[in-house]
Amino acid sequence: MTQESVVGTLDGNTLKELARVICGDDHLYYRRGFEIAQFLENSGWRNVPAYDGEYRGEWALQLLLERRDEPTELEKVLLRLADAREYLEEPDILPTIVNAVNTFLVHEGIRLENPGGRPRIVACDPAMAHPGQQAPVELRATLTEIIRDPKMAALLQRRLDEARTCYANGAHVAAIIMLGSLLEGVLLTVVEEHDSSLMGKESPGSISLYKLIGICHRAGWIDADVERFSQTLREYRNFVHPRREFVEAHTPDRDTLTVSWYVVNGALNDLAASQKTRNNEARGEAG
Repeated sequence: MTQESVVGTLDGNTLKELARVICGDDHLYYRRGFEIAQFLENSGWRNVPAYDGEYRGEWALQLLLERRDEPTELEKVLLRLADAREYLEEPDILPTIVNAVNTFLVHEGIRLENPGGRPRIVACDPAMAHPGQQAPVELRATLTEIIRDPKMAALLQRRLDEARTCYANGAHVAAIIMLGSLLEGVLLTVVEEHDSSLMGKESPGSISLYKLIGICHRAGWIDADVERFSQTLREYRNFVHPRREFVEAHTPDRDTLTVSWYVVNGALNDLAASQKTRNNEARGEAG
């Protein structure tokens, strides 16, 4: 029995953004005209016309508009964008593509996921799918701006995406635990990449999140308010142990999770800003 598609008739602006991602504009996965046609064929489309030299974006958008009333055809395109086989030469870009699509697809009440390398489209609440994107703390940084190792940046991006999935489905405790895991991974990687001596005798496999938060604050990489509230997030992260939640006699709710997002956004913004400062100083010394 065929599963009913969750993709409906997409808004015109959504299709414009989809065409942009397919073309690979804005430093995404760039496709030339004939490669766009090949992509659509790889998606499972039949009777794709040959590229005739038109402006790529307008051409791609026109093809999408022609099949706007065929949700299964659009679903094929979305799933292909989240398919690792499309990026065999640049595998690390997959999380960036999925995130780029979800930033506008969320407004249709759906989002892309790639758990275990199997792309799928799931329904979500547009009001919940991107927590922490509005004031008071907007996420302005990307993990690739903070983490040098592209494979680690991609891994951590998956943690962030999974936290968003948990949020969208009302799994508040799971999302908070994932955010704490993300924060620990980011801080540890930053310390290892920039000055592992700050860990003293501690090993990367044994150092605690409590110490990593303090190290990054003392190094001037995160501000005092982020340091303070990150310790609170750390305590909630420990709810991964059910007994800890039982002893606390408190179950985190949506408000708790929203605050946790602000903490993570603030930490990532601080780390990106400090990274930019170090890069500018390095260029100044080199000059």
